[in-house]
Amino acid sequence: MFELGLYEQLLNKLVSEKINTTNIDNFFIQTSQIEKAEASTILTNYCTKIIKFALDLINSEDSIQKQIELINKIILILENEIQKQDFTQNLVDLNGNLLKAVLPKIDSNIVNFDNYIKEITPYTGLTQSELFTGSNAGVSLESEIKKEILSSDKIYLLVSFIKWSGIRIFEKELREFTNQGKKLKIITTSYMGATDLKAVEFLASLPNTEIKVSYNTANERLHAKSYLFFRNTGFHTGYIGSSNISKSALTSGLEWNLKVTTAEISHIIKKFEKTFETYWEDKEFELFTGEQKEKLQIALKNDSIENQNKFSTFFDIRPFHYQKEILEELQAQRDIHNRFKNLVVAATGTGKTVISAFDYKRFKNQNQNAKLLFVAHRKEILMQARDTFQSILRDNNFGELWVDGIEPTSFEYLFASVQTLQNNIESLQLSQNYFDFIIIDEVHHIAAKSYRPILEKFAPKILLGLTATPERMDNENILNDFCDVIAAEIRLPEALNRKLLCPFQYFGISDNINLQNIKWQNGKYQVTELADALSTQQRVGDILQKCEEYLTDINDVIALGFCVSQEHAQFMSENFCKAGLKADYLISGNKNRNELKYKLLSKEINYLFVVDIFNEGVDIPEIDTILFLRPTESLTVFLQQLGRGLRFADNKECLTVLDFVGNARDEYDFEGKFRGLIGKTSTSIKDEIENEFPHLPLGCSIILEKKAKEHILHNIKKATVLGKRKLINKIQNYHSYTNLPLTIKNFTKVNHISLDKLYKNDSFTKLCYEANIVKDFNEANEKELVRAITKKLLLTKSYKYFQFILTLIQNDFKFNSNNKEEQLMALMLYYDFFQEPNQFDNLETGIKYIGENKLLAIELKEVVEILSEKINYIEYDLNLPFKAPIKVHSRYTREQILAGFGVHSFDKKSSSREGVLDIKEKNTELLFVTLEKTEEKYSPTTMYDDYAINENLFHWQSQNSTKPESPKGQSYIKHKENEKNIVLFVRESNHDENKNVMTYVCLGKVFYKSHYGSQPMSITWELEYEIPPFLWKNIAKMSVG
Repeated sequence: MFELGLYEQLLNKLVSEKINTTNIDNFFIQTSQIEKAEASTILTNYCTKIIKFALDLINSEDSIQKQIELINKIILILENEIQKQDFTQNLVDLNGNLLKAVLPKIDSNIVNFDNYIKEITPYTGLTQSELFTGSNAGVSLESEIKKEILSSDKIYLLVSFIKWSGIRIFEKELREFTNQGKKLKIITTSYMGATDLKAVEFLASLPNTEIKVSYNTANERLHAKSYLFFRNTGFHTGYIGSSNISKSALTSGLEWNLKVTTAEISHIIKKFEKTFETYWEDKEFELFTGEQKEKLQIALKNDSIENQNKFSTFFDIRPFHYQKEILEELQAQRDIHNRFKNLVVAATGTGKTVISAFDYKRFKNQNQNAKLLFVAHRKEILMQARDTFQSILRDNNFGELWVDGIEPTSFEYLFASVQTLQNNIESLQLSQNYFDFIIIDEVHHIAAKSYRPILEKFAPKILLGLTATPERMDNENILNDFCDVIAAEIRLPEALNRKLLCPFQYFGISDNINLQNIKWQNGKYQVTELADALSTQQRVGDILQKCEEYLTDINDVIALGFCVSQEHAQFMSENFCKAGLKADYLISGNKNRNELKYKLLSKEINYLFVVDIFNEGVDIPEIDTILFLRPTESLTVFLQQLGRGLRFADNKECLTVLDFVGNARDEYDFEGKFRGLIGKTSTSIKDEIENEFPHLPLGCSIILEKKAKEHILHNIKKATVLGKRKLINKIQNYHSYTNLPLTIKNFTKVNHISLDKLYKNDSFTKLCYEANIVKDFNEANEKELVRAITKKLLLTKSYKYFQFILTLIQNDFKFNSNNKEEQLMALMLYYDFFQEPNQFDNLETGIKYIGENKLLAIELKEVVEILSEKINYIEYDLNLPFKAPIKVHSRYTREQILAGFGVHSFDKKSSSREGVLDIKEKNTELLFVTLEKTEEKYSPTTMYDDYAINENLFHWQSQNSTKPESPKGQSYIKHKENEKNIVLFVRESNHDENKNVMTYVCLGKVFYKSHYGSQPMSITWELEYEIPPFLWKNIAKMSVG
């Protein structure tokens, strides 16, 4: 009989027999297949236990010899079974001795060898893990670390702070260690001003020692306390726990520290080493030298400084990776799509102004005399913006204010209020093209009369709009002024992970209201019907009950409740007041908004019910509770409503969100809503919900009540399985929702359907034919088109390739066969449509066939135009001595890559599936890397083989058989002198969230920098181009933030 609970037990004969004799009517039993990447680890661990158990049974006087003989027999079996490797060198000596040390005798200072070994060998040894708890029993951490230092060849220390009292304990050992030419590396911070300058200066004065310091006290996140001791023998040890380098922490404090060893858990040591080296390369940590003494002194004294302008006197502000991604998206809008009026959407407090300053800095670097106008509606915003620009441009004299009577002496770099500009616009003696770069903050006001004269007066080279609220309830569309697109958005999960926003606790609460029969118009519920359904006494009672259940104290909150209409807001407010709670409502046009804001802040009222999300009267950082009392159809509106409560405030630990989830219509997009909260992952939202949201931003949680969870999963499953009949019905009813023409772009937008869901079985043209919208339809080439779209094009991202396809369609599927790049891209398209080579007389005929069905050719054009419009990054040339249409930072299927490099030809298709592909005739090798090697679960033993060390360095593990001295190893080490091209391709995992085979991002050419290890080799490659920001989160597994 089994013990009940969870297992990770390999199925053996005994377990299988137990399963077979278990009554499956009485027990749930789950098994899963071993993953290939994990198999060797699982089987080794299994055999280790069995072998130990068997050896323990041998207890005769000559038991050691018999145990060794048995082990040698096992090794010989491996020798016989696996021919690739010589295992006889691993046979154990029958004497049964352990090698303890090998040290030089010549010119040695060792007088008594045995005593010396005893002095430097840790009490707990080099192979067994141990937990130090600060108790009197057992070995002290202080004495153990002294021995670790003396027996090491290299040391890494990673601590939040360093006290002189702690360093003094190890002073003798550290001097002895570093004087022997051994390397010591330390990372620490100026956090809380706790570090002693004397300790840092002492460490920096030691030979062969480097110390790096993070001065980023405003967002300090390094709280690790870790010590790593390397030995050339391979017997590394590490300590991970709660002890910084201080006397109390190392000697008398009740601190817990876990010792780990390579011999027992090597993947932990490996992760420790690689994480440290990634931090070491991060620009956040600066090398401490004598010249930096004053800088560290100031940082330690001013650890609580909030004035960023003072900070900037000695801090170089750099964009975070998520901000770099926004900047690249802006560049793509201009360089690729020729859009120079750009809108950036971001929650308040996430660094919109910083992004605008970096964007302007980039523009100014290319246009030295670029004149700037920054427009906002409040003096405080203008002053903060000017400070930010001064910091980023490193110019404390940059910019002049024009607000509240402050007059500028020059208009060259102007920070002006909209009111001042409006009052003076007629008298301004400035030409239309005077300002090169105009930034409008809180640009949702742009439809207002005060902003129009500014836009009509000036025609800048770039207009940049910043807002947290792009969708307005007054039906004004601010996108009209910005090429009808949102250029870039700061995604909520990124901002939460950077601690720019307050974390949330989100409760999905079961709502008894059935919304299935409420009319759906233009992608939304009909307002009056929805308001009537939600405004019932029973529902108010349910809401009050849930507030009592989930809120710490319903009489001590600052809560915002989002309602469907003015009447709904008034209804909720009145009923909360009847229940004895302090509540009011705010609607567009309220004259007393400031009074209501003050009442909410002072807790004269605890609940404010609102409709108009654009209303700045509710922009209150202290809001600690949000009630979603209506379904919010637009993801953007949902996120900007949520953003109202995500501002940091004193004594605000987190935002509590109560979302009342009813039985929604099938059109309602729960999937998009939760994706907005979680961010990008390789798992589906359905899996995230079923697994209790394992990938949420730091500090956040989502808890769904049983019924709410069932509603959401039911909705997502129905949306995922979007049947043919349902799609046909949507096409037939399309014009009852909208007056827009029926196109793929409009149809997917109105119905909130992604292209991958649309193309489950049939082409859009065929669906329209079956809906009686298209009159004539020929099925020729339809299956090939659907396969090419779903399995290839939707997974591809390359502006050059998409433009080639569009040009090809325009030229009636004729291409220049004398142009090598065009020929290769035509070959890529051929294998996108057809799986086998040689299906036509020649490549030209095959490509021509794709366009023979004219309706489907038009459909292909529309799909590729949509995909091309979505390109939001810059692709670069792959500088090779031969033609290849593959672009750096673009995403391709493996077949497209092989066709693009000429490995596939029209006559023959390569069967290569390996992680490396050596194209000998071109002296080029392609490296294919999958970052997450296991599908079903987190795998600590395989996930740290391949990763980015920083933006320019990539750690790669070779195939298992590769040795440095082998021809393959030498071909990597000497590739530059042999003029061999190494090109790196990376994908996040084997499959994406929709179970499609994931495509590869081309990271471009890489160059050998260093290596360690053998079978496999671990190589550090230097990249020709920086890793693109959109890939950073997945590729930089050990990075800071």
